[in-house]
Amino acid sequence: MNFLAVKTIFLFEMSRMWRTFGQSIASPIISTSLYFIVFGSAIGSRISEIDGINYGAFIVPGLLMLSVLTQSISNASFGIYFPQFTGTIYEIMSAPISYVEIVLGFVGAAACKSMILGILILITAAFFVPLQVDHPMAMLAFLLLTAVTFSLFGFVIGIWADKFEKLQVIPILVITPLTFLGGSFYSLDMLPPFWQKVSLLNPVVYLISGFRWSFYSKADVGVGVSLIMIALLLSSCMLFIRWIFKTGYRIRS
Repeated sequence: MNFLAVKTIFLFEMSRMWRTFGQSIASPIISTSLYFIVFGSAIGSRISEIDGINYGAFIVPGLLMLSVLTQSISNASFGIYFPQFTGTIYEIMSAPISYVEIVLGFVGAAACKSMILGILILITAAFFVPLQVDHPMAMLAFLLLTAVTFSLFGFVIGIWADKFEKLQVIPILVITPLTFLGGSFYSLDMLPPFWQKVSLLNPVVYLISGFRWSFYSKADVGVGVSLIMIALLLSSCMLFIRWIFKTGYRIRS
């Protein structure tokens, strides 16, 4: 393992977060704070508790997951797309490092940035709603696994995209709707039986449900099922990235 190469890529990507602090950190925190103000304070004051949880506090895991998912994808996709855009990807590929080390550097930095953002949003949420975390270690584990999984997914998008516009297509048109329809603002028990079954086809439901359990010990689906879903998504992304480097898809031409 070439740790120096991994460290170099990791530190370079992390430095970009501080150079673009407003876009990488400030903007997501401000946007999420507005959700807390509108949904948690304004609308939440008119909604009764859900499963015995204050509505403002109930939506925290979903909003946090929304930010982590989108930022993980954005950070990783731009991180690997930019070297392709400038042509420096060929210098990276010709260096004496394996694809595993390349992925560790880019994905590790993207996941780390998402973790930092998630923790900052969690701290921010405490100023708006009565927050509790019943299982802090499980919360951090879910946060880390989600950040890594969707950073890997973002890495795939970054290699697939051939235009800047394509970097935002899947996060905006797929991930964000799935997150809003994945129980971010409601419990699946509030839906009619048919739509409850349909919602179970949404993989984000399992992520939000498991994450909410780590806060309030209540979930729409079993925690074990949530972990299995994360493991399946993580494994799928890893296998797809392995295929990309094995075949040279969009990185050798």
